[in-house]
Amino acid sequence: MNWKSTLAPYAQVVEELKVKLKGIHKQFENESKHSPIEFITGRVKPVPSILEKAESKKIPLEDIEKEIQDIAGVRVVCQFVDDIYTVVEMIRARNDLTIVEEKDYVSKKKASGYRSYHLIIEYPVETIDGMKKLLAEIQIRTLAMNFWATNEHSLNYKYKGSIPANIKVRLQNAAEAAFQLDEEMSKIKHEVQEAQRIFHRK
Repeated sequence: MNWKSTLAPYAQVVEELKVKLKGIHKQFENESKHSPIEFITGRVKPVPSILEKAESKKIPLEDIEKEIQDIAGVRVVCQFVDDIYTVVEMIRARNDLTIVEEKDYVSKKKASGYRSYHLIIEYPVETIDGMKKLLAEIQIRTLAMNFWATNEHSLNYKYKGSIPANIKVRLQNAAEAAFQLDEEMSKIKHEVQEAQRIFHRK
């Protein structure tokens, strides 16, 4: 398999989605309104990670593009929990992509404590061989959820997916603390937004 040519359209998907989502952020800013989007990141899954996932899920190489949904991944980070659902609604309303699957780990967290909203989309990308529809994953989460998930990911990598029990408990406690932070911030959301508007006017 020629990985360079296989993954090139995925890189295009990531870049196009980032531009479009940043465009939403800019429109809110231009109208001096609170943007539900704080920042956006994106990546194409590295080849070793693709092969690792294919092996663990028993996916033949020729089925990778159909079976692995997150080769192209975009992450949207928000300030508040309800911003997540605002972003989901905005993506649902778009006609330049199709939502294939939704996973709400915000209201139904994973056992580990992980919270995030996942959208699996089909995105049309123009290539020199014509139009291709590729699968991509958009993760939407708050700053607190992102902080927790980034650290959990590092620990999972360090311990090869088998995090020691005592650290697991601490992680679950930290996940709850992060969610408590989100809940408390949501209660003063309007105060925070008003303060930000005053700051931006200066």
